[in-house]
Amino acid sequence: MFRFEKVTNEQITRIECPGTEKHYKITRPAGFPNSAPANIRNGCERHSVMIEAFLPLLEEIRNFEVLEDDVWVITFPKCGTTWTQEMVWLLNNNLNFERAKKISLEERFPFLELTGALTLIGGDSVGHVRSQPRPRHIKSHLPAMLLPDQVWTVKPKIVYVSRNTKDAATSFYHHYRNIVGYDGSKEHFFDAFLSDNLIYAPFSGHVADYWQLRDEENMLFITYEQMKHDLRKVIEKVSSFLGKSYSEQEIEVLENHLSVESMRANDSCNMQTLVEWARNTNYSEERKNNESNKFRFIRSGDVGSYRNDMSPDFVHRFNEYEKCITNDCGWKLGL
Repeated sequence: MFRFEKVTNEQITRIECPGTEKHYKITRPAGFPNSAPANIRNGCERHSVMIEAFLPLLEEIRNFEVLEDDVWVITFPKCGTTWTQEMVWLLNNNLNFERAKKISLEERFPFLELTGALTLIGGDSVGHVRSQPRPRHIKSHLPAMLLPDQVWTVKPKIVYVSRNTKDAATSFYHHYRNIVGYDGSKEHFFDAFLSDNLIYAPFSGHVADYWQLRDEENMLFITYEQMKHDLRKVIEKVSSFLGKSYSEQEIEVLENHLSVESMRANDSCNMQTLVEWARNTNYSEERKNNESNKFRFIRSGDVGSYRNDMSPDFVHRFNEYEKCITNDCGWKLGL
């Protein structure tokens, strides 16, 4: 069913750190089961880079029981996951802001493969998701080839969010530094991204498969840039996809709730507990003692913020990488 190969190369050696260790290339020779849609079931193998901690979860996730009223939010890391989770949960729960305030987003919308995506986190994230009351809301960064096989037959609602590659890579770099414990350079991190040597890589294959699924009845493909450009329009689209209907006034209240400033100040969504855990678990002693480190999980929220971190040479290299994605599957960046 799957092949495993430990990956050791210069790019990975440079970026391995306490939170992500021992990378493996996981290959599914046939790509997808026969129950997957024909337009992605082309017989070509698929692969993804994951860390050793994920390997015990692989078959458990493949055989995970999917329920028809499950709602999934899937992204490549740092493509608007938290923002979309809060929007989807509220739309699917009659805009129950009071309950959302009392229960953290991590509890309302748990991360399926968490214990296999971050070394030392501990626990049983798959079992935690399995035991959630219905309708379950499930977060994942898994590529389509690693989703539970029952996704293709039960067909739960899936919202996939993409983001322009340069901003995704830049945000992932800050996540690696401040959550995963990476102390290396931006340049080494961007090299690893472009050479498909990060966890969940390749980015190109990740977005390409979900883009091919965009016309499936149970799939909604949106972008971070669409949310920034016209959040109200995206809220209305997601609401319709979930079979919900809200007044203009209710949508306006939700739109305000989902502003970057509001999300950053929202203790239910800002992942401060995770940030503190990372600081105490994954940071070097030097980093722990650095009082200037004031990282916030919900960072700038801007489109184009990569310009603050990426040299012209890397901008050019990422532009070429993006062209390859567009040529391969027709996915276009931005709106």
